[in-house]
Amino acid sequence: MSPKFVVVGPPGAGKTTISELLAARLGLPFRDVDADIVALAGKPISDIFTDDGEPVFRALEEEAVAKALVEHEGVLALGGGAVLSATTRERLRDHTVVFLNVGMAEGVRRTGLSSARPLLSGVNPRATFKALLDARLPLYREVATIEVATDALGPEQVADAVIKGVGE
Repeated sequence: MSPKFVVVGPPGAGKTTISELLAARLGLPFRDVDADIVALAGKPISDIFTDDGEPVFRALEEEAVAKALVEHEGVLALGGGAVLSATTRERLRDHTVVFLNVGMAEGVRRTGLSSARPLLSGVNPRATFKALLDARLPLYREVATIEVATDALGPEQVADAVIKGVGE
């Protein structure tokens, strides 16, 4: 068993929205690793970060991704930081990975620098978002089979681009 698509990207890229749309269009099940982590931990991701710290969250995330990659055969959305794990990047090698690329200005607009996103809270969330993009962009590209720039596209257009990208 293996997902048809694994969707990655930074906060605000539209991973959940696009994954749900792709799953609906293709008649496949949808799964979100962040929801798996919440179920596993029994608390919201922001609470995991606050109570237990980012290293505990990343360990839970790596475990949840590994499990989902072998259990799920539909469209799988990963959290924005899942690619930070070398183990996860290695596990993604044999999968069709869709990188939803969003620029800093659009990502900030879409997230609204939400406090529900623990890595974007703090003194200077714009600088944090930029640093996050700078650090992760090469990792997203390392695992990507398909890259779609989402800044100027609506969800339907992004889904079209993904489906077209697979057909090429």
